[in-house]
Amino acid sequence: MATPDLLWRRTRRFTVLLFLLWLIPTFVVIFFARELNHLTLFGWPLSFYMAAQGLTLLYVVLVGLYAWYMNRMERR
Repeated sequence: MATPDLLWRRTRRFTVLLFLLWLIPTFVVIFFARELNHLTLFGWPLSFYMAAQGLTLLYVVLVGLYAWYMNRMERR
């Protein structure tokens, strides 16, 4: 059985990983929006598509991963 300190350390490490997976794509889309406008996906500029659809899906996946991981950790 894992100690509470070990569980807390694993939780923090996973949370930081998810935070970085949130921060990097969000920063790239916002910072490079003008450059991404030259690329199109399904007729829309890539920056619009990523901001309107792609990043939203990424955020939902990150929340799902967090919930799955926390449920797994609580069962241990």
